[in-house]
Amino acid sequence: MANGGPVEHGFPHLETVRQAVTALYRRLSYDTVQAFSVSVPPADVAFCDTDDLYLGAQRVAHELVRHYRLPDARMIVSFREMTHAANVELTAGPEYFIELNDRFRTHRRDIGAALAHEVMHVYLHRLDLSFPGTRDNEILTDTATTYLGAGWLLLDAFREDGASSQKLGYLTPEEFGYVLAKRALLFGEDPSVWFTSPQAYTAYGKGLARARRDEQQPPLTAAGWTGRRRYARDRRHAQDRHPRGAAVLPAGGPYSFTSQDRGPLRVSFPCPTCHQRIRVPVRGRVRARCGLCRTVLECDT
Repeated sequence: MANGGPVEHGFPHLETVRQAVTALYRRLSYDTVQAFSVSVPPADVAFCDTDDLYLGAQRVAHELVRHYRLPDARMIVSFREMTHAANVELTAGPEYFIELNDRFRTHRRDIGAALAHEVMHVYLHRLDLSFPGTRDNEILTDTATTYLGAGWLLLDAFREDGASSQKLGYLTPEEFGYVLAKRALLFGEDPSVWFTSPQAYTAYGKGLARARRDEQQPPLTAAGWTGRRRYARDRRHAQDRHPRGAAVLPAGGPYSFTSQDRGPLRVSFPCPTCHQRIRVPVRGRVRARCGLCRTVLECDT
């Protein structure tokens, strides 16, 4: 939890975020991801100063358990002085003990954001889905929380001005915006209508621009003129100068070319939705369907 200190910006963890999205689809399946098409509504996690601290925290935790479809999990919430925003004890269940930073006693509007992250730890624990190392595993948790409909709370907890700052989670504000945008593009929702933090709007806008760039990379037909020209040059290079069976990795491009002893040149590129790599033959206009997230892609190879 950044509290008054500098907040990291930009997209330093973008590759790990994309790996996390792929891992979610592989572990959950397309149908399960689709079951999270509706985000946590603000009314379900609202917390005002007149609410009882402990009963209110238990209520919000229950709503997040319900959203993540963990009906046999019970969250016991307490508060204590600590460095991090929150902590959860991962056991066999069904009871899980969540400790929140004492700061939330007076910053109750952000209790839902902290609990969204901790309850997701329980969800991933039950799925037996994790990344090696604390940093990457926390990025996976932030990404899963956001992609499955509760992460808008974490971005909305980001506030920054000349005198103070606050940010929850391991992702930067722009990376939270990126994952929110990937979700918004998938399900057709606009999470920005729920933001109360002015800084959240800005971060979401930057994340949305980055997410749209994923859908405008060659060989997708939505690629711009510059990308298409670069792709044509790299394709000629792959066809003319490299032996069959070798992989050609163009500098600065997400795609690569390969060919077999008997077969056409193929191009490999990441799916703009789930980031699993897709291989299609180099033969002009091609319609491809991602086997993981079922996205249909119009390509000009």
